[in-house]
Amino acid sequence: MAARRAPIAVLGAGSWGTALAIQLARNGNPTRLWGHDPDEIAPLASERVNRHYLPDAPFPTGLAATADLAEATSGVRDVLVVVPSHAFAETLDRLAGLLPDNARLAWATKGLEPDSGRLLSELAAERLPGITALAVLSGPTFAREVAAGLPTAITVAANRKAFADALSRRLHAGAFRTYTSRDLVGVQLGGAVKNVLAIAAGIADGLGFGANARAALITRGLAEMLRLGRAMGARRDTFMGLAGLGDLVLTCTDDQSRNRRFGLALGRGTPTDRALAEIGQVVEGRGTAREVRRLAGRHEVEMPIVEQAYRVLWESCPPRDAVHALLARTPKVETT
Repeated sequence: MAARRAPIAVLGAGSWGTALAIQLARNGNPTRLWGHDPDEIAPLASERVNRHYLPDAPFPTGLAATADLAEATSGVRDVLVVVPSHAFAETLDRLAGLLPDNARLAWATKGLEPDSGRLLSELAAERLPGITALAVLSGPTFAREVAAGLPTAITVAANRKAFADALSRRLHAGAFRTYTSRDLVGVQLGGAVKNVLAIAAGIADGLGFGANARAALITRGLAEMLRLGRAMGARRDTFMGLAGLGDLVLTCTDDQSRNRRFGLALGRGTPTDRALAEIGQVVEGRGTAREVRRLAGRHEVEMPIVEQAYRVLWESCPPRDAVHALLARTPKVETT
């Protein structure tokens, strides 16, 4: 099967990039997994396992690791970028001149452009204007469970139906189920905003505020997500699906979520720098809180949970004070 399929490049050898590369390869796709640090990639290539992130998930046949971007993208039409949002633009710039005219770009990064709040689809269109087929992968997924072959469902949204279908076929197999969408804006927003809300839910749990508070934060957080999505032209049903509600519930309730764990630590009084160091991976929701707040202001959308999360993360507001500020708001009719 592998010989009949075109290769695909996965750029980013962290836990999520590695898990997606494993899924692609075991579904018969020749897969090149690229990482920027040769010292980190060399053991992946020789031992055929990412011992740092996924030590229990050996690489399938057809998965090769490399630190050479030209090698990773040679003869490749489809590229899947899985780097943190702060490295997204730089990665696209490095791709310029390496891809054919008919190349198609996808990403599984859940965030926004730092300092502007722009969607990553806007950034991709700007940095790689020759690529017209764009897609994003998002949904309630933990890398360890995907790598282990546990049941998982994900949304593939693209601006070209043919590309969404092609990516779906590459990924869909066994316990891994894919759904396609044309709502690039909604799927990107869902993946970004849920990380901020997961930090808020973690803070509430870290303060010991209980299951009632967590459920309220998830529900009203979804309402905030819907309001922003409506203002930006996204489809409402996207936020009621895998890339919205599904991902939101997962990251707000399970301690595999680094954003939730970060919030838990803050709620328990751990200083920010120490909490980040203990997690040891990028906590996307911290930077995204600033960008979502910027988007909310730009579109005149009320997002009180995001606002209080921002105050904790960037204005040194004590977590307990931020939660009390939410509770002290004037009663109102429940709407989205």
